[in-house]
Amino acid sequence: QVQLVESGGGLVQAGDSLSLSCVASVSMFSMYAMAWFPQAPGKEREFVAAISPSGRNTDYANSVKGRFTISRENAKNTMYLQMDSLKPEDTGVYYCAADPSAFAHVVRINYNYWGQGTQVTVFS
Repeated sequence: QVQLVESGGGLVQAGDSLSLSCVASVSMFSMYAMAWFPQAPGKEREFVAAISPSGRNTDYANSVKGRFTISRENAKNTMYLQMDSLKPEDTGVYYCAADPSAFAHVVRINYNYWGQGTQVTVFS
């Protein structure tokens, strides 16, 4: 059973920064590909950032490139999302996603395990 717990959301002004964390209750965290998917009000969940199990490779949606940074600490079973220069359109519930992968340096597209989400609200 994989449990993912997000934290770090909040209410911030446009231009501010936030740092999200996702702690995974799972053995062999270093074998899991991870990602962040925000869901804006009235919209579907969408991909913003992903990281390979090793942490070597990352991928970002065009809308956040240069502003968001995904990282992980495998020794702490934790993934992070540093969000800078936040915009009102970044508002949403941010979900952490995970899936086991046999490929240490490959970023995944599909995920089977999800956290409960943490709310991020950016006002102008």
